[in-house]
Amino acid sequence: MNDVLKIGDQELGSRLFLGTGKFSGTQAMIDAVKASGTELVTVALRRFNRDQAEDDLYGPLSQLEKVRLMPNTSGAMNAKEAVRAAVLGRELSKSPFVKLEIHPNPHHLLPDPIETYEAAIELVKQDFLVLPYIPADPVLAKRLEDIGCAAVMPLGAAIGTGKGLSTAEMIKIIIRDANVPVVVDAGLRSPSEAACALEMGCDAVLVNSAIAAAEDPAAMGAAFKTGVEAGRMARNAGLMPTSEVAVASSPLTSFLSAND
Repeated sequence: MNDVLKIGDQELGSRLFLGTGKFSGTQAMIDAVKASGTELVTVALRRFNRDQAEDDLYGPLSQLEKVRLMPNTSGAMNAKEAVRAAVLGRELSKSPFVKLEIHPNPHHLLPDPIETYEAAIELVKQDFLVLPYIPADPVLAKRLEDIGCAAVMPLGAAIGTGKGLSTAEMIKIIIRDANVPVVVDAGLRSPSEAACALEMGCDAVLVNSAIAAAEDPAAMGAAFKTGVEAGRMARNAGLMPTSEVAVASSPLTSFLSAND
């Protein structure tokens, strides 16, 4: 079955995207990336540092077959800083993707919708494939789609909280109305939550802390790979409808009637 994910003119065989922060070391991150089967990883601009090998993630990641890089604008406080970071990231990585994230308040790390929208307008004009990290706001998601963003990335819960799909009801509305891929970003803690997101109709998930902070990041990367694949398979297979009343699964009534 051909079930590739299309984002703009790019095709991806995996629906699991990975963040590359918080790992104990570069080798642990590389092992997790390989085990996860991901084809798209996001990297902060400050991790493109060829002069200091211990800080450089671009070098080792660029050596991985099938893995594409998506620079992100983490650390940007406003639209102007985000656009500048995106341009620098593209120059360094040659990637068409940018994960647009602007979260100026370190106490909650929630994305700034106004600055994100303004930055997205400019980045779309510059032919980026823009994937904005946003609150689970159906109105904002539709506005970003309308100006040309290649996908939208609503949060499941605040970054690093591990509270799962706390915004599930809003994400369902975004999915219902979207004509671009919907990627849940932030909040996922377990592979079962990733499976739920795909079953719900999300096109992909982006995971970082849940894998990086696991006791065995590579094993957790493999577990998320399985969870995402299972959720997508279930979505494509068609989930049974729910019912407010019990429905017997065996025709016991007919059997008993025949022996009366």
